[in-house]
Amino acid sequence: MKRRKRWMLLYKLAHGFLVRRFALESVRCTAEGPCLIIANHVTNWDPLLLSMSFPEMPIRFVASEHIFRHGWISRLLEWLVAPIPRKKGASGADTVMSVLRALKDGDSVCIFAEGDATWDGLTHPVFPATGKLALMAGVPLVTYRLEGGYLSFPRWAKNRRKGSVHGGPVGIYPPEALKKMKGPEITALIDRDLSEDAFARQETEHVRFRGKNRAEGIEQGFFFCPRCGEPGHIRGRGDRVTCTCGLDLLYTEEGFFDPPEPVATIREWESLQDRMLADYCRSGKDVLFSDEGLSLREIGNGHRETPLGVGTLVQRPDAIEILGRRFELSEIDSMAMVKTKILLFTVGERYYEIRAGENCCLRKYLLVWQNCRD
Repeated sequence: MKRRKRWMLLYKLAHGFLVRRFALESVRCTAEGPCLIIANHVTNWDPLLLSMSFPEMPIRFVASEHIFRHGWISRLLEWLVAPIPRKKGASGADTVMSVLRALKDGDSVCIFAEGDATWDGLTHPVFPATGKLALMAGVPLVTYRLEGGYLSFPRWAKNRRKGSVHGGPVGIYPPEALKKMKGPEITALIDRDLSEDAFARQETEHVRFRGKNRAEGIEQGFFFCPRCGEPGHIRGRGDRVTCTCGLDLLYTEEGFFDPPEPVATIREWESLQDRMLADYCRSGKDVLFSDEGLSLREIGNGHRETPLGVGTLVQRPDAIEILGRRFELSEIDSMAMVKTKILLFTVGERYYEIRAGENCCLRKYLLVWQNCRD
């Protein structure tokens, strides 16, 4: 009962704010708890945006472990919504058990099963075992989709834009229906329901997302110039994207580039960057990238941080190096990012965090590791 009252307080405090800030339209969910909610992931605001469709159903969100390391803010979040910790860049077995226990105790749980907020406006496939989890849960499955969220606040952006955001349930599937399906079939159903392409939607709807300095921060996600193909010279300043080669693009209120060459959208740039990175990793260079002034920490039990120092991060074709430590890419079990400035990875039972400053693009290190694993 206490959690329900806290949840309804959160709803009352947040609803008007989100409607004003995001022009949010929410469709109320009619499912009765406990239920498992699977949603697409587009912004850091997603838990609050989604919550507006569940005014009377308290939800426990699976959240990145790092939010438990912020003192009184973490304690406030635990008091309000009791999030379930998930170590990004680590095995999710413990998280799955925590989710199942919460559902058994009568709590509804929400998972952003892509694992990461989208960089390019496209919904990416959820974890393959998501369907199996939905089957094991034994509660109704609610699939939920946010539309317009990416262009309202792209992951790489420094500033929010006001346009139009819509959120609501796509499907409500009772456990009896899920039992007639296999895990991979349920995963495919979830992928279908969550599928969203921000730019395909804009090609028909042409919503204007108004805001200042729309291009600032773009180099945090996109580091290969789409014209000259060189890394590290892209800059977002004001509403324009530039490179030392002479590239100069306007990032419009609709989220397109003007002129539409060499790329018309972030979606096209992401695809081109993937191909450029694959070629770059095979170029024979001993050092692919390096950045100074990055901090390395080890994260232990109880969210305890052990600072290991500040140094230069070096990306080699087969390893990353920092502070005299060499981590072979083949020995890094998992790697993920929080927002744009925190890189998390595991090596065996060890869990590490690298933090960057304002002018460093950490994403390139994640993409090199993914390219190596693929």
